[in-house]
Amino acid sequence: MEPEVRVLRAAGGFGRARRLLVAASWLPCVALGLALGSEPLLTALPGHHCRPDPSLLPPALRALSGSALLDASVPRLGPARARSPCLLLRYSEPTPRAPPNGTRSCTRGWHYALPAAGLLRSPVTEWNLVCEDGWKVPLEQTSHLLGWLLGCVILGMGCDRFGRRVVFLASLVLATGLGAGEALAASFPALLALRLLHGGALAGASLALYVARLELCDPPHRLAFSMGAGLFSVVGTLLLPGLALLAQDWRLLQGLSALATGLLLLFWGFPALFPESPCWLLATGQLGQARKILWHFAEASGVDPENSPEEESSLVTELDMLSAGSPQPQHHWVLELRHTRITWRNGLILGFSSLVGGGIRASFLQRLAPRESAFYGPYFLGAGLEVAAIVFLLLTVDRWGRRLVLLLSTLVVGLASLLLLSGVQYLPGWTLLFLSVLGLLASRAVSILSSLFGAEVFPTVIRGSGLGLVLAAEFLGQAAAPLADMQGRRGFFLQHVVFTSFAILALLCVLLLPESRGRGLPQSLEDSDRLRRSPLLRGRPCQDHLPLLPPSYCQA
Repeated sequence: MEPEVRVLRAAGGFGRARRLLVAASWLPCVALGLALGSEPLLTALPGHHCRPDPSLLPPALRALSGSALLDASVPRLGPARARSPCLLLRYSEPTPRAPPNGTRSCTRGWHYALPAAGLLRSPVTEWNLVCEDGWKVPLEQTSHLLGWLLGCVILGMGCDRFGRRVVFLASLVLATGLGAGEALAASFPALLALRLLHGGALAGASLALYVARLELCDPPHRLAFSMGAGLFSVVGTLLLPGLALLAQDWRLLQGLSALATGLLLLFWGFPALFPESPCWLLATGQLGQARKILWHFAEASGVDPENSPEEESSLVTELDMLSAGSPQPQHHWVLELRHTRITWRNGLILGFSSLVGGGIRASFLQRLAPRESAFYGPYFLGAGLEVAAIVFLLLTVDRWGRRLVLLLSTLVVGLASLLLLSGVQYLPGWTLLFLSVLGLLASRAVSILSSLFGAEVFPTVIRGSGLGLVLAAEFLGQAAAPLADMQGRRGFFLQHVVFTSFAILALLCVLLLPESRGRGLPQSLEDSDRLRRSPLLRGRPCQDHLPLLPPSYCQA
């Protein structure tokens, strides 16, 4: 048994103190879910058309009003005869019966069908991010995802250098200030920059909270408490449309989101609710700080730190054994993965599967909600499938193992995507709908499980930066959809083909992963390199019994 594991067991194990801290870490996920779910509301595109300009009409038509004025000014397009969102009719002759001979762009702005996603005022309507400026909406979405990506990478390294608690509090301070700054943004470029920085701060808070929670749990409870945090995050996502209906202004909504993160800072700023991870302190040799936290854990769990049963050592004894050589604190960087034999490969595979899970999701959503004006359907469907994916993982992952469930989920993603690509012209509509929902559910499961798997195979000394890279790959995949929107979705089919090919390739890569179910978290790079690939199915006997040959044992 590793010395760090013996120390944590001597401090009461996963006793009352650690259980309460892990359960308390669920509540910040609601506020972080509010902040994460705000992006679809802020960029929801309402129905719109040009405001009529009577000066462009013949003199005899300028006295029209209401629907007659709209019919004379705005053309109707397509079989549905819907009003054009970006064009006005152009007349060349002043006679009243002269037909229009062309179209031109809007001259007096747009009329919007409000509320959009519960908001009477949004960045789209305030700065008219439609038609010629419609590309600015996916630019803002890409900027926000880029902020999350950079936050995961940079602040993930900060978690390993300065600690989980320091990064969590610093990220909350930044998120509160930047969220308030978004509510006061005076121009679209200012909002663009603030959304990028705000996304990075939220990523740092989420990552530090995730890692600290995982390191407080023992192996049998890691899955349940991690999935519980995911459910609380979905609660925040579901509450957001209701807040939007109450606020009706995007600036007020952002102010409420900043207030929520500020309240997190007020309560979770106390060490009693969010102490530094003792697992990280022990792994980096900071025994003085670890002693204070573990002493509190032992007393809160009803364990005497100085005395223990005869068959076990006391907390004081275990800590004295660890500090016998007067170790100096040692910090590690993610670049040290280059010197590992297996850990870098495991991280690369999990990052690749996370990229697939995040990138292919937009392809399934496009099949479910092809209309640009749809909001509530895809929004609540995504939240519902998130809950379904979490429940599925809770029921299967500890029973079948991380690797097998990840393999099956990736297989479902690949098959559903292949069938959608090849059978879109031949399969009935209900089949396409079923495949889209199934693929979306499986892609959610792949993303969630890749994050948990990555946190379990990376060692404590670089767990923040390792998990940050896995999450950054997921946000990189999600950024592919708004980038395609900037090009008018001309590359959407090719994007679907690429991610489908990646899903098939990921199937082969997942087979190379080790199984982390029931194992303690690796502390050092050497420990993580000992996580070897085990048999996928454990039902076969490990010893043959041929009567005339000596017994041979299988190698796990």
